[in-house]
Amino acid sequence: MTKLAYFDCFSGISGNMALGALLDCGIPEDSFRREIDKIGVGGYRLEIREVVKNGLRGLFVDIRVEETQPHRHLADIENIIRSSPLAQRIQERSLLAFQKLARAEARAHGEPVEKIHFHEVGAVDAILDVVGSAICLELLGVEKVYSSPIHIGAGTVQTAHGLLPVPAPSTAELLKGFPVYGRDADAELVTPTGAALLAALAEPAADAPPMSIDHVGYGAGSRDLPWANLLRVTVGETAGPALHTDRVPALAERVMIVEANIDDMNPQLYEHVLERLFETGALDVFFTPIQMKRNRPAVMLSLMVDEAKLDQALGILFAETTTIGVRMHPVERRKLDREENSVATRFGPVQVKIARLSGRVMNVAPEYRDCLRIAKEKDVPLKDVYQAALGATGQFKK
Repeated sequence: MTKLAYFDCFSGISGNMALGALLDCGIPEDSFRREIDKIGVGGYRLEIREVVKNGLRGLFVDIRVEETQPHRHLADIENIIRSSPLAQRIQERSLLAFQKLARAEARAHGEPVEKIHFHEVGAVDAILDVVGSAICLELLGVEKVYSSPIHIGAGTVQTAHGLLPVPAPSTAELLKGFPVYGRDADAELVTPTGAALLAALAEPAADAPPMSIDHVGYGAGSRDLPWANLLRVTVGETAGPALHTDRVPALAERVMIVEANIDDMNPQLYEHVLERLFETGALDVFFTPIQMKRNRPAVMLSLMVDEAKLDQALGILFAETTTIGVRMHPVERRKLDREENSVATRFGPVQVKIARLSGRVMNVAPEYRDCLRIAKEKDVPLKDVYQAALGATGQFKK
């Protein structure tokens, strides 16, 4: 049996709507408060009350900030979460939401991730919404989260960066891979915090997954709209093989595949071509031995690249190789969410790459180049460094 949660976003989603809906799934308030107090931030008062929206009841979570909160960077929030005594999966889910949010803000505003200030979402209320939602999922025993198509609203929204279109740029970035629609409201229905929760925790599903329903909860938004401004969360169990939605990874994107058949180039030049392409931002480059006309041995150079960087990549191919033509076609790439971290070994810290699906760790692998550097510096076998790093990755799989 697998415990599932289905987010029905018919009126969008915000951080406090998600928290309210999950709390409404039968979580005792005192149990939740004991857990949320572990986060160790102050200067707020948390109120949970029933409200009625267009004839339907739901829980409204009101976090009243009573002290001035600083503009926090990602590192500040990561330190708050990692230094808390919260369970490992609660920390992982919370960290992933803020990491995705930081990357979305960085891309939207053209700044490095480490320089991003979380204006709308850096204060204590957003931290409590994100961590509180992760706490609720853990208390409910939820292993997988799915999301309906998302009502995003329309119009414009006032932000710390000025008046922006709905959805806000960072919100739109976070919702990549999710089906969305906007109608019937000149309002922002999805906040960056709500979008970050979906991006970190949920997989898109056209329909509710088959389950035996245990709980149904409703979380209320602050606005009064022509319909019930609520987020509905359904929690239940399913048995048997994985759902068809398991095949949908956390991130889908459109990329270009470029191919060139080359039979007249000095093979020593391929290393330089590969390095130039990766420097330009190629996602992958590989070479396949082939036989061409008149049985000539040749190489098929294959390149995967974002459409935005296609022209730069083509410029390198035509300048650095002997090809006079290429083939191109668009493909959809689906991938797990990835992040880098480090593990402690007897040789010192080693970088590792962590791959996650809906917040759950699927794979952890040591970074080869980091292992190689350490092996040379310490004058020890490379395999010993690699095996030591691999043995220390268990902490991420708990």
